[in-house]
Amino acid sequence: MAKKYSSDALQAAHATARGLHRIGLMDAQTMRDFDASCLTEVKKLSAKQIAGVRKKAGVSQAVFASYLNVTAGLISQWERGEKHPHGPSLKLLALVRKNGLDAIA
Repeated sequence: MAKKYSSDALQAAHATARGLHRIGLMDAQTMRDFDASCLTEVKKLSAKQIAGVRKKAGVSQAVFASYLNVTAGLISQWERGEKHPHGPSLKLLALVRKNGLDAIA
């Protein structure tokens, strides 16, 4: 799967870093640090923020649940603040929040 970059400049910088690592001018730890800095940041979301992400995507709780591979009941619990997403679900929510539902479709 091809990586998606938020800008052409970031894509060029990453390609340059990979090249420097490949020819030995950048060590493995620096390359790992650089890769980590390009990842989508994951923060805890409030119930209201989760509902906002779903509504901005324009989908029902059931459809949103299908995209996240969870139950509609769990989406409802998140939006009411009864439970909180964590792990892969939180990462997927962060991606949808940042890039829209197409990022995980």
